[in-house]
Amino acid sequence: MISVLVAVVGVLGTALGASLTAIISARTENRRQAALERQQARQELTQKGNQALEVRIEHLRWRRERRQSAYIDFLDALNAADRTNQQYFRDRRAAPEPVPVQEARVAEIRQLFKETEHAGNKVLLEGPADVAEAAYKLVGVQGVLVREVQEYGEAHAASAGTSHERARAAETTGLNYLVAHHEFIGVARAALDEVIDAS
Repeated sequence: MISVLVAVVGVLGTALGASLTAIISARTENRRQAALERQQARQELTQKGNQALEVRIEHLRWRRERRQSAYIDFLDALNAADRTNQQYFRDRRAAPEPVPVQEARVAEIRQLFKETEHAGNKVLLEGPADVAEAAYKLVGVQGVLVREVQEYGEAHAASAGTSHERARAAETTGLNYLVAHHEFIGVARAALDEVIDAS
């Protein structure tokens, strides 16, 4: 009887051990499977995050290129108008005697200034606000400079005694233009750098 009991206990012990081993194995497998699922979920989130980051970086690059293009077009238009206006002013100052106003040159300067305003509108749209403000200021100063050079040309043509005063006013505004130009370049460069830093 004892041997039967020992045999039964042995069988039960073996069965119990096998059951415990099976339970432990199942739990281990469940934990392994859960860990694998969590790892896959993290990988999917990381992949989605990387894709979102890539899209954001691509958008920022696109934004920077648009801004840079608008800024360059604006500076090109500014420089074309300024060179033509300066040349007109220098030609007037170099003339020893009154020379009639050259309407074609004045019209060319006005047209170039309108192109500057148009290019400035792109900068106003592309922003940011401090760049738009600097561009607006710069266009305003250039507009005053164009008007003062034309007034000087008219005073010079009429042999008016105010031509020297008009020339000094144009020179002073020319210096203001250079300051505004420098300010615009500074804020435009900072805005482009901010886009790079954000990416």
